[in-house]
Amino acid sequence: MADIHFKYQFRLILIGDSTVGKSSLLRQFTENRFLEYNDPTVGVDFHARVVEIDGHAIKLQLWDTAGQERFRSITRSYYRNAAGGLLVYDITSRESFLHIRDWLQEARQCAEPHQIQFVLVGHKTDQEAGRVVSTQEGVEFASRHELGFIETSAKSSSNVEEAFSMIAMRLYELVQSGQLVPEDGWDGVKLGMEQEVRTQALRNPHANKQRAGAVESDSKCCG
Repeated sequence: MADIHFKYQFRLILIGDSTVGKSSLLRQFTENRFLEYNDPTVGVDFHARVVEIDGHAIKLQLWDTAGQERFRSITRSYYRNAAGGLLVYDITSRESFLHIRDWLQEARQCAEPHQIQFVLVGHKTDQEAGRVVSTQEGVEFASRHELGFIETSAKSSSNVEEAFSMIAMRLYELVQSGQLVPEDGWDGVKLGMEQEVRTQALRNPHANKQRAGAVESDSKCCG
């Protein structure tokens, strides 16, 4: 699909500890496949997919970040240009859940002056027997910090589409309400070519009239 058909482009970032399954989530969402073993992400990895919201094509730029401490400085540099993302922990790892608060605080600080939107994701529900973080704990954390919440499994593909749809819909609603607007020099939200043409037409209706007049004049002289 050509860029002219995109209404908006949203840049999303996935953050959380190493091995919580961020790369697996992205591969399931963008490639519809699950790899039992993934090499740790080095720095950042990039993916993209088009989704449909309210009858419009929305392009999602998806940035998969490394969870290891030695790559944190690289990860921080990507917060500022992200409009939203998934904050991921592993339901079988208490430590990964406890670190969510630090990831969220860091992301919000580094994203300023923008307010980055997140959905909290409890991942690996296919490993229910090993669960150490209850669903209620996730719900309560999300409620306290004004986050969306969902539990997923890349292995079974449970709620993977829904997780990305939640954050995309949240951003779309904010843009539609005027609370989130595209800005020069910021890549979090961008207008698609079609939307940009429409916006320019609204800003400069006289140019359209001039173009229409020119076409009419040409048709008369050549008729």
